[in-house]
Amino acid sequence: MATPKLAHIVFQTAQPQAMRDFYCTLLEAHVVYSDDNLSFMTYDDEHHRIALLHPPIPMDAKAPNTAAAHHIAFTFPTIDDLLERFESVRDEGLRPAVCIAHGVTTSMYYRDPDGNFVEMQIDRFAEPDDATAYMNGPEYAADSVGAQFDPDKMLADRRAGMSTEEIGDRAWAVAQGMPAPLPILMGAPA
Repeated sequence: MATPKLAHIVFQTAQPQAMRDFYCTLLEAHVVYSDDNLSFMTYDDEHHRIALLHPPIPMDAKAPNTAAAHHIAFTFPTIDDLLERFESVRDEGLRPAVCIAHGVTTSMYYRDPDGNFVEMQIDRFAEPDDATAYMNGPEYAADSVGAQFDPDKMLADRRAGMSTEEIGDRAWAVAQGMPAPLPILMGAPA
């Protein structure tokens, strides 16, 4: 039996221009097509990966306690690639709402104009079985969310010569002593 592959994500929005600008900046995407009701964007060889449905009707804003999908995630091959994207979009005015060393991933969560989270991440384990073993281990059981970290410090430490293993390790983030990230993930202001 064939395994399906995620093709695209569609957001319903009352802010199509702001959402297009956000996703084009964050993903280095481009608009393939847009009209009064729909917008399609891509960042690779697929005809569209992100779509916006923006019918001309009033819409209520998403609230933190709205039952809905929480976030979408995009992965990079290396921590250096993740930091390069962080720096690029930071210089365009986009900053993560929260950054978390989950242990299994190193993640930067951005909020789009409608309040949806978009995770930019790297996997810390080359093999899925190793990641699963970590998630079933004592460190993850003690704190499944992980420690918040400062992405500017991560970039500075990496440029100062700290290895990708050191800055990717959860202990590096824990040592920063930042507040627990869960309230921000649940919708509290950053």
